[in-house]
Amino acid sequence: MKAGVTFTELLSPDNILVTPGIYDAFGGLIAEKAGFGAVYLSGASIAYSRFGRPDIGLVTLSEVAGVLGAISERISIPIMVDADTGFGNALNVVRTVKLLERNGAGAIQLEDQTLPKRCGHLAGKTLVSTGEMVGKIKAALDARASDTTLIVARTDAIAVEGLDAALERAEHYAEAGADVLFVEAPQTDADMATLTARLGNKAPLLANMVEGGKTPQKSADELANIGYKIVIFPGGLARAFAHMATEYFGNLAATGSNASNLDRMVDFDALNDLIGTADMLAEGQQYDAANFGGDDD
Repeated sequence: MKAGVTFTELLSPDNILVTPGIYDAFGGLIAEKAGFGAVYLSGASIAYSRFGRPDIGLVTLSEVAGVLGAISERISIPIMVDADTGFGNALNVVRTVKLLERNGAGAIQLEDQTLPKRCGHLAGKTLVSTGEMVGKIKAALDARASDTTLIVARTDAIAVEGLDAALERAEHYAEAGADVLFVEAPQTDADMATLTARLGNKAPLLANMVEGGKTPQKSADELANIGYKIVIFPGGLARAFAHMATEYFGNLAATGSNASNLDRMVDFDALNDLIGTADMLAEGQQYDAANFGGDDD
């Protein structure tokens, strides 16, 4: 991973780290320019955007790694990566962590679902045993090249075994050495207060805000007051894009023109400014053949 600010440096006992979800380098660049200190590469959003499919375990390790590599080449802020179940057993987790870390991951999230996994806010999930997940966490910790690469342990047990079982699993994951705990899909304010009270001294806690999902929607400040240290908005950009694109294509189909959409678009020059076209062309000019003289054969 390239040198830069790490997630460890961004985590603060007094503040919450707001981490928007992205699914490509373009979104990562815009998030960085907006001032966010870190981003979250959402497996669900990769499934939505690359394949037009739901988050039901269809995305592969190589596909996640390829997207991650393109993003990490373009932005300098740290990236938390959704690695699903680690794409197999503990040996698969070793390979997953090594590959994602080489491709730029600053934090890697692993969950305790069976294969094929599904979105944490969909019904019908099944879990591996606590012992198997502990083994995966230890494998991830052993596989990482740098201890600044955080291992995020997620449990989906609330929907399967109930809140108490989920909290017990999370305690075992913390004892195994997980750097961050992610208890997925608490369904009430009381559940959120219970889990932060029980786990807040074990490891930093991550909250997942899914628009229309099972967890009550709260602001970053509200989550910080409860005891969370990180909040992700994994699918927000994909949902915003879906809304915008539906309106855009509907308008274009109806009018045959973008005239009425211009005030909601960046124009050609503004887009080139955003992505740094002029700087990249200038960088290329230093290697032009005219700079080096000599005659062609």
